[in-house]
Amino acid sequence: MPIKRLVKYASKSFTLPDTCLNLRAALDDSTKDLADIGKLISVDPSLSAKILKLANSALFRFPSQIETVSKALNVIGGEAAYNISIAETANVAFKTFNSSAIDFASYWQKAVMCGVIAKSIAQQKQSRGSERFFVLGILQGLSELIVASKHVEAYTKFQNDHELIMPLAKQRKHFGFTFPECSGFIIKEWNLPESLVQPLQSLVHPSSKIMNLDESILYLAIAICACEGEHMEIENLPLLNLQVLETIGLSDEDYDMIIKYSRSETSKIANLINS
Repeated sequence: MPIKRLVKYASKSFTLPDTCLNLRAALDDSTKDLADIGKLISVDPSLSAKILKLANSALFRFPSQIETVSKALNVIGGEAAYNISIAETANVAFKTFNSSAIDFASYWQKAVMCGVIAKSIAQQKQSRGSERFFVLGILQGLSELIVASKHVEAYTKFQNDHELIMPLAKQRKHFGFTFPECSGFIIKEWNLPESLVQPLQSLVHPSSKIMNLDESILYLAIAICACEGEHMEIENLPLLNLQVLETIGLSDEDYDMIIKYSRSETSKIANLINS
């Protein structure tokens, strides 16, 4: 299946809204401050509402109520607000590429769960800008929707393959590429930051090199989602790259806490973005 055609189709079918583009430009402009960022956000009522809702959610765990966009920016920062804007945009983009071959509600829940897990792992590793991993977890499956809408028969065959192996391996077997890899090329066409593009494009199968921390966090989040509800320990997932477990180095208690948190909060966060 030609990956370039899928990327071209996606880039022609959906473009980033002006708010996302303007936010990114302002964040990259050293002459702009949080007040300037706040003005950009305030002209978009939907985004303002999402930022306030998510800033007050378990995603950030801030102890007191955040009532204004300016306070939210002071607490969570401009980059986190940008990542929220990308998460909302992803939800809109996903609906654009919705296919009858996919149960969208279930798909969205799974995408957000991957994001919640990735962010939780990043926090455990004290990685800066952990909100970026929330967005990466959501975006990694973007191309799945595009494949499902453009190649229904091939995607249906993929869905009916119930072999429990590392998802990237199954994706490569059926399509010749992984969903994160293809999604990375798509968001590159959308001019999203390299910090989002690179980890996605690097998730090929089998891995061509030792994965760095960013790539390992996302890879592990995808693997944990695959094991969710399967009564399988993560290290027993067939075709899993065990090097990732060494790179991340979490304890059993850490895994239990991350899974418990994702089960508790995913639906709430998914509904906040989708509302």
